[in-house]
Amino acid sequence: MPDRRRMSGVTERETLECPSTGGKADERVGGLAGRRWWPWYWLVAALCVTVVIVLMAWSMTTSVSGTVSSALDELTGREETAFTAEDGALPDDLSVTAFDTHYPSIARMDEELLEAVQEASRDALEEGIVLHVTSGWRSEAYQQHLLDEAIREHGSREEARELVSTPEESMHVTGEAVDIGPTDAADWVIRRGAAYGLCQVYANEMWHFELLTEPGGECPARLPDAAD
Repeated sequence: MPDRRRMSGVTERETLECPSTGGKADERVGGLAGRRWWPWYWLVAALCVTVVIVLMAWSMTTSVSGTVSSALDELTGREETAFTAEDGALPDDLSVTAFDTHYPSIARMDEELLEAVQEASRDALEEGIVLHVTSGWRSEAYQQHLLDEAIREHGSREEARELVSTPEESMHVTGEAVDIGPTDAADWVIRRGAAYGLCQVYANEMWHFELLTEPGGECPARLPDAAD
C-alpha cells in the first residue's frame, strides 16, 4: 500500500513548483497589452520633444533677431527719438484745428497761410465740415525723422521721397505748407480752396496744401509727387 504521506508530499511539491496555466495566460495578456502600449508612449514622447525643440528654436531666433537689430542701430547710429510738440508733432486723433495756436506746429505756420486756413475753416464749418490740421510747421530734425521712417517703411529713398521731402526742400519746415484731414475735409479744400488761395500741390497727397494763387485765382497743375 503506497505511503500516503510520501505521495502527499510529492503532490504538494509539484503544486508549489509548477505555476498554474492561468498565471501564464495572465502574463501573456499583460505582455501583449504592454507591447501595444509602448509604441504610443514613444510617439507622444517624440511629439513632446519636438514641441520643446521648436519653442526653444523660436525663442533663440527672436532673441538673436532683436540683438542683431540693436547692433545695427548702434552701428548706424540710429536711435529712436521722441519728438514733441516743440518739433511740430501733433496728436494723431484729429483734434487740432487752425485755431489751436498753442501748438508750435500751428503758431509757426506762415502768417498768410494760417489766416487762409482759418478763414476756410470758418466757411467749411457752416457746411458741417471741420478742417483738422494734421501737420503744419515742422522742425528740420522732425522732417528728417519722417523721411528716415519712410525710407525704412518703403525700402528705398527713391520711393520714400515720393511722399516725404528732405528738410532742405520741405515747405513744412518753412511753415508754408499744411496737411488737412480727414478725407471729407481735404476734399472740401480741394474743391473750394482756390477761393482762399489754397491749392493741392501733389496728386498723390490729397491732404497737402500751400498758398499757390491769389484768393479766387486758379491753382497750378498738380505735381505727380513730392519728389518732383
